[in-house]
Amino acid sequence: MVQTNPIGYWPEFESVLCGDMTDRERLGLPDYYVADRLASYQQALFEVLRALSVPELLAKIEAADTKLAEKIVAGNVLALIGDPRIHTLQPEMITITGSLVTVGLPESAVTEVLGRFDKLGLNENWIRKECPEHQVNLETYRIGKYPVTNQEYRDFLLDSHYSEIPSSWAFRRYPIERANHPVYTLSAQACDAYAQWLATKTGRLFRLPTEAEWEFAAAGPEQREFPWGHDFDVNLTNCCETGLFDSTPVGLFTGGQSCFGVFDLAGNVEEYVADDYLPYQGGPVIDDHLSQIHGVYRVARGGSFARFRDLARTRRRHGHNPRSITYAMGFRLAESITPILI
Repeated sequence: MVQTNPIGYWPEFESVLCGDMTDRERLGLPDYYVADRLASYQQALFEVLRALSVPELLAKIEAADTKLAEKIVAGNVLALIGDPRIHTLQPEMITITGSLVTVGLPESAVTEVLGRFDKLGLNENWIRKECPEHQVNLETYRIGKYPVTNQEYRDFLLDSHYSEIPSSWAFRRYPIERANHPVYTLSAQACDAYAQWLATKTGRLFRLPTEAEWEFAAAGPEQREFPWGHDFDVNLTNCCETGLFDSTPVGLFTGGQSCFGVFDLAGNVEEYVADDYLPYQGGPVIDDHLSQIHGVYRVARGGSFARFRDLARTRRRHGHNPRSITYAMGFRLAESITPILI
């Protein structure tokens, strides 16, 4: 059953999502083409917004009262003329003070989470990966305000001659019209290679965030369920319920950032972290479809435009399934303040 209305897309599944489904079935979509909910507005908006200056376009993106369709078109115009927020060698980073932080999910909360996200085809074990709740001592670190974009990844490819071109770049062509969208359909190894390249180019300690760093940047000391708070809001994220089924320029969802001011931690593209999947200490080993495909696999966080709201939760642990195009895998940078002693 699919419910549609002007502010979202709300399919319901009667059983657990499985590998036998087609990608469209997994998204709750019919076999025939369905336009996204904003497509009819965008051409007319482009004609109006392309005449604006760069500061005016940025103001459209940053204003909380700008309609989503306007934000998307303003961001796409900036992609073509040059987005001043994107600086490959000087990415905007946000400093998070180190402390003893709490991450993960209490075992007692699993049933409640499953109840709140009923009809999304969840397997209980997917939620049990988040258990138990535990504490981690974090050193002060920096994390990217935005995920890494197509423009930044292109600069890396041109300078390094690295071989992995995102499969989302049709026919291996750089999508200049999506320069400020997050890059996706990458391997974890390509993300590591980018961070190492940037560290070498700048002399800074860039890397991918650890799971705990990523979760704390998203959930904050209040352990929010979503970066903006404890209740899901379809207007603050680009996930399936938003109904776009495509990436959007970074930083559009004003109000959806975390308490630290980090954008796109819920939705847009999934983000690899530095850690391979292991159960948290005292937690169960979950042998699910991801471990059956990979054996050892890299954890990804945050959900995407092709995942439902349960994956936008700050605690949710996920990964890549190469058998489905619904896994839009990207990343964001972290930076150590001082060298990590090994």
